[in-house]
Amino acid sequence: MAIAIKQQLSDVAKSKDQLSDIAKDRDENLFSNGLEEYLNGNYPLSAVTRKIFAGERLDRSDALSLYASDDLLTLAAAGDFARRRKAGKQKADYVYYIHNMHLNPTNFCVETCRFCSYANPQTKEGAYTWSVDQVLEQVAAGAALGINEVHMVGGLNPACNLDYYEEILLAVKSHFPHIHMKAMTAVEIEYLANLEGISYAETLSRLIKAGLDSMPGGGAEIFAESVRQHMLVKKTPANIWLEIHGTAHELGLKTNATMLTGIGENIENKVDHMLLLRQQQDKTGGFMCFIPLKCHYEGTDLASEVKEPTAADLLKDIAISRLLLDNFPHIKAYWIQLGEKLAQLGLSFGADDLDGTIGEEKITHAAGAKTPLQLAKEKMESLIAEAGQTAVERDTVYNIIAVSNRERQNPLPLPDRLKEI
Repeated sequence: MAIAIKQQLSDVAKSKDQLSDIAKDRDENLFSNGLEEYLNGNYPLSAVTRKIFAGERLDRSDALSLYASDDLLTLAAAGDFARRRKAGKQKADYVYYIHNMHLNPTNFCVETCRFCSYANPQTKEGAYTWSVDQVLEQVAAGAALGINEVHMVGGLNPACNLDYYEEILLAVKSHFPHIHMKAMTAVEIEYLANLEGISYAETLSRLIKAGLDSMPGGGAEIFAESVRQHMLVKKTPANIWLEIHGTAHELGLKTNATMLTGIGENIENKVDHMLLLRQQQDKTGGFMCFIPLKCHYEGTDLASEVKEPTAADLLKDIAISRLLLDNFPHIKAYWIQLGEKLAQLGLSFGADDLDGTIGEEKITHAAGAKTPLQLAKEKMESLIAEAGQTAVERDTVYNIIAVSNRERQNPLPLPDRLKEI
């Protein structure tokens, strides 16, 4: 990694000064001109960046050329440019977070995906299923801390049918009507619909009536069927996942989308995954945010047979998703998986969201994540300000709750920060 960065600094001698100037420049037009001058030379990515400046949609070959490049400075500059243009001049420096909690009411799952350390078959110790009262106890603890969102997902448990989740949603909304319920992945919707023998639309409609406000983006994994088969992922293939989210959008729900890396995929798989998401967004328009995820291997047998994504790989996912998913409003640097420092760096590559304070996140931590289980609001705002951005507390659907007045700091120039990863 250090060699690649040194080569970049040698090949693009002006980059450090120009990126520093760009970081100080808060005028969108000057920013655009400065970036264009920086990239408008005989660089390998010039053709792609010219399309970005012109506002042209990137195609598959463009995205593959971006992934093939080790020019992280150009990727960062392009991703940040696209982020600022998407946000508009008044919000160009905004980075969002939410005061939320994660809730996992059951960890028993009939699926056996190889990359999952969270779900427990009944033969394993530690399997659990919460009663509605236990769920309410968890939500009450979060409500006492002032959360405004519950992110609820769980395993595929035959004991937890549609009635169970309707009862949970009704109970939470009865006791805490102000809390937004972002719940039920497409995988869970498929499972419940099949369990009940009803359509996806009817399943979603019943949950919406009970109190479902939006859906998370989990369960997409990688859409490539070859990877899914090797990982023993039998649940929710690409067409079903996209259909369920499209149906949710048509019913008025906003949803998110994800991509899981480090499970044997290649760059073609990643690009094709994003293109399918972009195509669905063109049709139904309900995706709010794209979240690149990485696999954690503790508790699995994968580490010896797959390539773990490097920090550079993860930064590429952020930048390229920002550039390719031109119809997605937001890109997330998910601090719970990336860690605080890499997530901060992701804010220079096109991400404009760090997720939230996240009380009691279990799924990633079951696989060995070492990030703290909860970051207070003050800590979230500090992380964003340290990255030179303005922290903005949001609700689930990106309505602004409060803009922080914490003074933005001047981080080290990007080439120096990249040397540390």
